Amino acid sequence: MPRGLFITFEGLDGSGKTTQINRLAAWLKKRGHGALITRQPGGTATGDRIRALLLDSRSKGLAPMAEMALMFGDRAQVIAEVLTPALTAGEIILCDRYTDSTEAYQGGGRELGSEIVLELHRLICDGLQPDLTLLLLPSLEPSLARARRRNQRAVKESGEDETRFEQEQDAFYSRVWQKYREIAAREPARVVLIEGDLSIDEVHERIVAAVTQRLAGLAAGRLHS
Repeated sequence: MPRGLFITFEGLDGSGKTTQINRLAAWLKKRGHGALITRQPGGTATGDRIRALLLDSRSKGLAPMAEMALMFGDRAQVIAEVLTPALTAGEIILCDRYTDSTEAYQGGGRELGSEIVLELHRLICDGLQPDLTLLLLPSLEPSLARARRRNQRAVKESGEDETRFEQEQDAFYSRVWQKYREIAAREPARVVLIEGDLSIDEVHERIVAAVTQRLAGLAAGRLHS
């Protein structure tokens, strides 16, 4: 059976990833394509436990290298348990974050650099790369404000605390934002940069155009396989 399609969504919290993932899944369903939605950190029972540790504001003093190691531990589990089986079965995967996030947040934000992130990706993930990455980069300040409001609301409503990263200073997020732009410039064939303060519909239209192109390539590959 031909390999499936691995699509990742990247960007700061508050960039609209969740909304766009759900809209794309609905668009795919209308056209007869099922889609498996997963996330990182998380996506497995073990990954959800790692996620709770990484994002909880009580996890203070976590060393940057330890933080990165936990991210890759989570990633190794989701590759083994979710991604590889789904791709082998020919499924379309929509994943909220992947190694680009680690490069942006730990490589850029924590100033660990890209080299160590990419080397760990090669070793731990066996080089598994997305077929398409949709990078949402609206203006920095509004994105942060939305993320902080949303997470504070979640704490009040459900008690779920995922606010550790949102407590970082703006300089941290500026480094993350810049690293994302570096990734997009380095890998233009894979990364589709959707930049600026666009409407939800405008972002969705650009996503659909990019995904339509990849689906055509996937269909052509299956036709000739």
